Amino acid sequence: MANIASSRKRARQAVARNLSNSSQRSSLRTAIKAVRKAVAAGDKAVATETFRRSQAIIDRIADKKLIHKNAASRYKSRLSAAVKGMAA
Repeated sequence: MANIASSRKRARQAVARNLSNSSQRSSLRTAIKAVRKAVAAGDKAVATETFRRSQAIIDRIADKKLIHKNAASRYKSRLSAAVKGMAA
């Protein structure tokens, strides 16, 4: 355990930040899985709407620098290609 007050505070902040970041990272994974599941189901309208909502989540998490902006772009590109590749 830290002895200096400032380092104790940093330890507390790290725990809080870790909880927040873990939650947001989990919502990112859930959003990506939802699009993949919609694509697998074969309903293009549902997949398109799910992808639109997931894009916002991916961008929000990239803005907070939880993932790199290029990683966010890659996720969106691959999901978009999967949705576009579906039979109309």
